[in-house]
Amino acid sequence: MKTPARALALSVLIAMAATGCGAGQSQAGSSQTAGSVTELAPNVVKSGFNGKGGNINVLMSSDFQTLDPGNSNYVQTANVGQLYYRTLTMAKETAGQPPTVVPDLATDTGKVSDDGLSWTFTLKEGVKFEDGTPITSADIKYGVERTFAQDVFTQAPQELNAALDAGGYKGPYKDPAAVLKAVDTPDDRTVVFHLKKPFAEFPALASRSNTAPVPKAKDTKLDYTNHPVSSGPYMVESYNRGKSLKLVRNPHWDPATDPNRSALPDTFSFSLSTSQATISQQLLADSDPNAITLDSNGALQTSDSAKLADAKVKDRVASGLLGCNDVLSLNTEKIKDPDVRKAIALALDRQSILVQYGGRRFGEITQSPLNSKMRGYVETELELDPTGKPKLEEAKKLLEGKDYPKSLTYGYANNRDAFKNTGTVVQQNLKALGIEVELVAIPAPNYYSILASEQLPDMGRSGWCGGADPASIRTSADPLLGPNNEGTSYGFSNTSRYFDPIVSKAMFDLRNTDGTSEELGKKWSEAFGSALKTYPIVPLIRSHTNSVVGSNVRNAQVGYFFGGIDLSIVGVEQ
Repeated sequence: MKTPARALALSVLIAMAATGCGAGQSQAGSSQTAGSVTELAPNVVKSGFNGKGGNINVLMSSDFQTLDPGNSNYVQTANVGQLYYRTLTMAKETAGQPPTVVPDLATDTGKVSDDGLSWTFTLKEGVKFEDGTPITSADIKYGVERTFAQDVFTQAPQELNAALDAGGYKGPYKDPAAVLKAVDTPDDRTVVFHLKKPFAEFPALASRSNTAPVPKAKDTKLDYTNHPVSSGPYMVESYNRGKSLKLVRNPHWDPATDPNRSALPDTFSFSLSTSQATISQQLLADSDPNAITLDSNGALQTSDSAKLADAKVKDRVASGLLGCNDVLSLNTEKIKDPDVRKAIALALDRQSILVQYGGRRFGEITQSPLNSKMRGYVETELELDPTGKPKLEEAKKLLEGKDYPKSLTYGYANNRDAFKNTGTVVQQNLKALGIEVELVAIPAPNYYSILASEQLPDMGRSGWCGGADPASIRTSADPLLGPNNEGTSYGFSNTSRYFDPIVSKAMFDLRNTDGTSEELGKKWSEAFGSALKTYPIVPLIRSHTNSVVGSNVRNAQVGYFFGGIDLSIVGVEQ
């Protein structure tokens, strides 16, 4: 899932083992605070709180890309979205550990048919929309149908859709008479998904926002973002785009059907246009005891790292390792020669880029968005220095006799200095190769829309968070470098626009291949490795987040998947 201002949200898109904490980490829920700038232990601020009431002020530097669950692939939207929409399953977070897939609207995580080609979910009794209307299987199916309309919803998540035996279905708008046969609703509480091939990790896909229910009569297409109809504990009271969002309690949410969301505050008030420097200073100074932020790395500036150990701050720092990786995407339609892309990769000083992120406390240099804790992982031997040092002379040799672009653009989301400063490092590194780099600021809410448009820059930082099942290789490899649903071009989350007739076809065919998670993971890992060796993306940083909260805030944990304070459990002392 791309991470909008870490962004890639959804994020966003990588993963640790689904088994416990890494070495040197305390168990989730501890009240320990990192004692040095290299400590990566998870920390939950003042856990165990269960008091209801009050208001949480969420300070953000920019608006959400969208609030529409059918048009969102971003972890920030997924985080706030769990307050106002529910899905068949959900990713239940624990600080410092990969999430667990648990039932949400469904009674369980799905029942698979003997041949593995169908998954059946049964809705819980008593689940309702904000107006009191019962949520039915038809609402779930319609929510899925909308996400096929990629001509309308350009950022609709496609991982679930790619697994379905959808037969070329294009959504409910172009041809209202068309039927999505891949999803059956035999009665009001039963949803059956029909797959192209068995997919053991399908319960994780059912946690994606595709399965958020949408009442067809209230679908306003792109305007649905202004007031998505709530199926969760909160609903939209007011939304002033680019300025503010107010969520209040949904009177028809029944906590008996929802053990995963404590829904403690009465309201959430979002400020959507506060600079990150201001957010950082306000949180460090505790000027608003009820405040938090969802901005990446807690909106902290590079110079703020040392302040996290201050006596008045350290007990208010939520932290944890994330399933999120940042990469430098290279536009393969502009930088076509793999040797040129490799030269760019070798020339990068990734140690300096980590410094721009705030140093070791905020992440670690990585060689791949995949890792050895994933099922079926096969290591890809890249020639990047694992410590992040540049290999400038090797890069220069690769360019000898080559015809390559002498000027490139680097696009960055304009809400965080680290993204711009990373561009400055890239600019300096590539100047040594005779390549001039122009930095192009992009409004953060539009960042991934631009990357998906004809205004795509030649290079840009992006990130991906692995999802509800971060040990799955497919759910990271396929979105990052895989083809579209037809196998004819690059996929919509594939911001480098990588497409190779042989490798991309192999990925497309893997979607229709039988096997265990480990067997298929190995094949996906090998195909992804073949693509990675041509350097459409350059691995940069695996993220560790520190997020300072106000002194009244309780149960503040950094979500491994969400990359920010988990809104589903946070509370406020009154």
